[in-house]
Amino acid sequence: MDHALMSFDWNRGRAFLATAEHGSLSAAARALGMTQPTLGRQVAGLEEELGVLLFDRVGKALILTEAGRKLLDHFRRMGAAAERISLAASGQATSVEGQVSISASDVTAAYLLPQVLSQLHRAAPGITIEVVASNALSDLRRREADIAIRHVRPAQADLTARLLFRTPAHFYAARSYAAEHGLPRTIADFAHARIIGYGDPARMLPQLASFRLPLTPRNIVHWSESGIVGWEMVRQGLGLGVMSQTLGARTADVVPVLPDQVPEITFPTWLVAHRELHSNRRIRLVFDFLAEHLPR
Repeated sequence: MDHALMSFDWNRGRAFLATAEHGSLSAAARALGMTQPTLGRQVAGLEEELGVLLFDRVGKALILTEAGRKLLDHFRRMGAAAERISLAASGQATSVEGQVSISASDVTAAYLLPQVLSQLHRAAPGITIEVVASNALSDLRRREADIAIRHVRPAQADLTARLLFRTPAHFYAARSYAAEHGLPRTIADFAHARIIGYGDPARMLPQLASFRLPLTPRNIVHWSESGIVGWEMVRQGLGLGVMSQTLGARTADVVPVLPDQVPEITFPTWLVAHRELHSNRRIRLVFDFLAEHLPR
């Protein structure tokens, strides 16, 4: 047993950890980018190496045995150590060629990043970029992305963050909406406005409280979790929607609504990377380029 623990294959340990955390071989295989039979052989090989049964097979379900539960915490610590080693090794890379992944909201990824990436390609043609378009926060410590563009300050101590700027946001309306419904002329007119929501209206209305507008759930006629979809609905004249001044000013046929009367809100843009990755020459180049060229 002691010899087995000293010499087992970590790839098999990683397969066990993923299976335990995802609850099935199929889900673990998808997470690791492997085939299910290969993953199953690795878990079975680990059981043979350690001489213990890690899972009970109950139909198609896998249930951790008592031995599996006892070993799980140890494997989690080993997994965390492996991630730290990978991050440290990445941080020592000196090449300015290769891939860098950037996580950003769908609106930033679709409307603002492509222009910056075009400039980056001319400056550093050896770097390829994967854009992770997601409105959820990517976990940089688990390498879901190398760099993140966020609108909230990261709380983790092992992340490096730079506040780039604060962007004002306004309500905007398409000219077609104005022609059909008319635009609010006073704050009170918002009581009759059609509003496009970003996310569940029950969550959005409290976020709009700082505008001090007479809005109720009945005002929100359409909504989407996707910022791209929400903004397209605004562009098509379905309702008024909040958008950054950066994008609003770049979009044809939309106009700000009472920008001098509706209280302005601002949101920050943070550029974030793992501290270890921040010392990587390739990632540092992309990080600094984004800091300089992202549209204000």
